[in-house]
Amino acid sequence: MLQLKRDYLNQQVLERLSTLQLHARLPMIGSVSGKHRSPIRGSSLEFAEYRKYVPGDDTRRLDWRAYARNDRYYIKEFEADTNLRLCLVVDTSGSMDFAYNGNPAGTDGETGLSKLDYARRVAGTLAYIAALQGDAVGLYCAGEAFHIEIPPKRSATHLSVVLDELGTMEASGETGLADILHETAERIPQRALIVVISDLFIEPETVRNCFEHLRFRKHDVAVFHLMEQNELDFEFDRPMRFVDMEGGEPILADPTVIGAQYRRAMEIYLESMDDVIRDTEVDYHRIQIHENYGDVLARFLLGRTPKRRA
Repeated sequence: MLQLKRDYLNQQVLERLSTLQLHARLPMIGSVSGKHRSPIRGSSLEFAEYRKYVPGDDTRRLDWRAYARNDRYYIKEFEADTNLRLCLVVDTSGSMDFAYNGNPAGTDGETGLSKLDYARRVAGTLAYIAALQGDAVGLYCAGEAFHIEIPPKRSATHLSVVLDELGTMEASGETGLADILHETAERIPQRALIVVISDLFIEPETVRNCFEHLRFRKHDVAVFHLMEQNELDFEFDRPMRFVDMEGGEPILADPTVIGAQYRRAMEIYLESMDDVIRDTEVDYHRIQIHENYGDVLARFLLGRTPKRRA
């Protein structure tokens, strides 16, 4: 296993999930034959890099000049031979700082875990799994005060950069999720698996436009929609001061008075989001942040495992 420790990663979760693989649901241009499906057949297109020979590699791709120089066997890899490209898009807007005050399993006894903390763990674990199976990993963060764009690459050094950046993320200000999704759709030239981790506190029709753009560009899109139970049931028993975490004015309200109206508005929002997901056919997962993220990722990975033919 890769030895890349970070405080926010749980080693037991990594070991448990390392037996699973991250698969693309759609054909990936530039995939290794037999690993991820690809619409391209035949020989490789453009030289990308060397890697050390391992038993089972096609000996016809050995570079004998490299062997003569280094007395070691190297395989030539080409752009069409690189594996799946995983692009992690993490929302770092202020609302992602909203926290669950219980003790979710799989987080080493931590309490006060925010949506961003949860997103950090999901993204870091997926990055680790992708790198473990030889896939390229990129990171894009969408927030008013924290903006990251790291194009997908394959190497332990690059993975370390991605994990370091995940560790420094902070939630602040309004979301820039729509902009970063449209930019990602255009800037990733080849098909990729785009994993969006966000509370999606933007208009459903804006989300629809983003997902349609990504799907038009032939990207495989997966979404982890993070929510906290209090956001759903609004079960507060006394007047409270509510603060807009993305920069709006705080208000004093009595939940017993506005609770029914709030819950109806949330119901309408979720129904609209369900319509978007159905129409765009993205791989959608609505998650409450008290859930064990190891279990969530196990379901996600198993759900993407290709079915064996009879």
